[in-house]
Amino acid sequence: MKLSGEGKLLRIFLGESDHYKHQSLYDVIVLKAREKGLAGATVFRGVEGYGAASRVVHTAKILRLSEDLPLLIEIVDTEEKILAFLPVLDEIFEEVGCGGMITMEKVDIIKYTPGK
Repeated sequence: MKLSGEGKLLRIFLGESDHYKHQSLYDVIVLKAREKGLAGATVFRGVEGYGAASRVVHTAKILRLSEDLPLLIEIVDTEEKILAFLPVLDEIFEEVGCGGMITMEKVDIIKYTPGK
């Protein structure tokens, strides 16, 4: 699959301790994105952060190790594929009942091709 031109970047912010049916929520989202044919997904683990409902800052500092560090999933693909994936995400988050944030922005895809 080759991809270039204008696309969309989907960012999904969630917590490391969020789970969906005994599986890490980030893993479920990445696997669902793959199943739906999206170009790719990457999960980043934050070293510190908090969300809308947090009263505590979750951190990876040595004296205050958190088991709920912030996670960020980034997915880039065409606008059509990203928009088609949003209802899937909404359904997952509704069923899980955890907090999170999803953002989307326009990106210019310079080059996306599979390796040989």
